[in-house]
Amino acid sequence: MPTKDRWLLPDGVEEILPAEARRAEAMRRSLLDLFERWGYELVMPPLIEYLESLLVGAGTEFDLQTFKVTDQLTGRLMGMRPDMTPQAARIDAHYLKRTAPVRLCYTGSVLRTCPDEFGGSREPLQFGAELFGYAGSQADAEILSLMIAALRLADIREAHIDLGHVGVFRGLAAQANFGAARENDLFDALQRKARNEVEALLAGSDAAAAPKRMIAGLLDLCGGWEVLARAREQLRGAPEQVIRALDELEATVNLAMQRPDAPAFYFDLAELSGYHYYTGVVFSVFVPGHGRAIARGGRYDGIGRTFGRERAATGFGADLRQWLRLTATPTAALAGILAPDGGDATLQAEVTRLRAEGRRVVMRLAGDSSPASEFGCDRELVKRDGRWKVEAIK
Repeated sequence: MPTKDRWLLPDGVEEILPAEARRAEAMRRSLLDLFERWGYELVMPPLIEYLESLLVGAGTEFDLQTFKVTDQLTGRLMGMRPDMTPQAARIDAHYLKRTAPVRLCYTGSVLRTCPDEFGGSREPLQFGAELFGYAGSQADAEILSLMIAALRLADIREAHIDLGHVGVFRGLAAQANFGAARENDLFDALQRKARNEVEALLAGSDAAAAPKRMIAGLLDLCGGWEVLARAREQLRGAPEQVIRALDELEATVNLAMQRPDAPAFYFDLAELSGYHYYTGVVFSVFVPGHGRAIARGGRYDGIGRTFGRERAATGFGADLRQWLRLTATPTAALAGILAPDGGDATLQAEVTRLRAEGRRVVMRLAGDSSPASEFGCDRELVKRDGRWKVEAIK
């Protein structure tokens, strides 16, 4: 690499400079405080671990997104985490081993081989919350409500929340007895809302007419509360798994609607994000101008099975970097107190006292005469009548 280009970072990898880092840290602390108030305990999983543990229950999508390296100590493959959810599940199942429902939260960098969207980051600052050990709709509603509270805390406006349930399509596909390849192709076409492709795939199948008609109809089952009533009508005669999925979806939203200031919810029964990973209610958050979701969540029961303890699980996650770009909250101006250099014991004592009070104090270095604005200071320590005082810089 030419010397002049050595400062360049790989595509999708970027640094966070001081002003933006202050915003990021302020939001991170606020989100973790919010999670703590809801009873979620912070965990800090490792950035790298053995591949077979890292990808448990995560499906092929996470596998393709994982940077892999060989451990020089053991010769085993290791992976840089592309998502922290499986790690939280391992902590719940293998280390905590509690019988009560467990609430965990986390925040940290994850690494991905490809960005989720054009121009996106390959090093998201992921944060999220997971609730393990409770299979009822109350847990899904709590996670959904916590995600809404986080959106409000971050001052992200015009958020549009779509809900679905993977059990609807899964039950219809099982009834139709599609092969794995056709089911995957239909899943992909439904995600892209490619009606002609969905119809062609269904026409090429020898499945019964009823499940084929119901699957094609999923594309039109999107909108407000009326969607659930239309779904029950259009899916009459569907397998019990499908009806149970609609019941779970309705119960979750009814519980979430009981909370103060609950937003409008929208339904999309062709929404299958994470189909091979999730097992129940799923939800995604969209904002105008962004084609991809800015937060995702849902139920993913059974992920702890490989760790020796199968547990019900539901949660959500998002990228702090992305939320920073969407928040309406401006960056707070950097302020502080500039102290002169010197070995005056009374000066050192006053600086120590101010810092102990939580004040930001920057001490000049010998011979430096840079303006106070270079240090983000709007006040200074000056000696008046033998005492050190804080005064505004004129």
